[in-house]
Amino acid sequence: MLEGTTLSEGRGTTRPLEILGAPGLDSRTLLDKMSSLAPDWLAGCRLRPCWFEPTFHKHAGKLCAGLQIHSEAPHYAPQAFKPWRLVALAFKALRALAPQYALWRDFRYEYDTRLAIDVINGGTLLRQWVDDPAAKPGDLDAVARADEDAWREERDEVLLYKSG
Repeated sequence: MLEGTTLSEGRGTTRPLEILGAPGLDSRTLLDKMSSLAPDWLAGCRLRPCWFEPTFHKHAGKLCAGLQIHSEAPHYAPQAFKPWRLVALAFKALRALAPQYALWRDFRYEYDTRLAIDVINGGTLLRQWVDDPAAKPGDLDAVARADEDAWREERDEVLLYKSG
């Protein structure tokens, strides 16, 4: 999802797709806001403020402040870790802290005329939720949960190994 935003996804660093950030971002405040909006969406991993300087791609050569997502032992809990919600929450928290922040990349993406975030997410739902100041985490959770439950039901039929 980060590919559809102006935030760095860590390309050009030793931790690509494990960090997110941008120049001038206040990572501690962002993390605090995420915690206040939906603390349960932070489960299954550990987030820590970090600084990085990409050598290429977004913000190349600029010092970025951001968050590193630790999704390995001892902090990783696979049943609790929901990376899509976690990143969506980062977007929502950033929008709440800086409503005018130019978050969405506005360019032709994958031969499509829609915004990159909309192509990546298969529609406008996520972007509209982030941009709507009245929308709450539970609103997005309700929509996502229905799709996830349907996927789990379909997936269960083809699992080779099932947990008890």
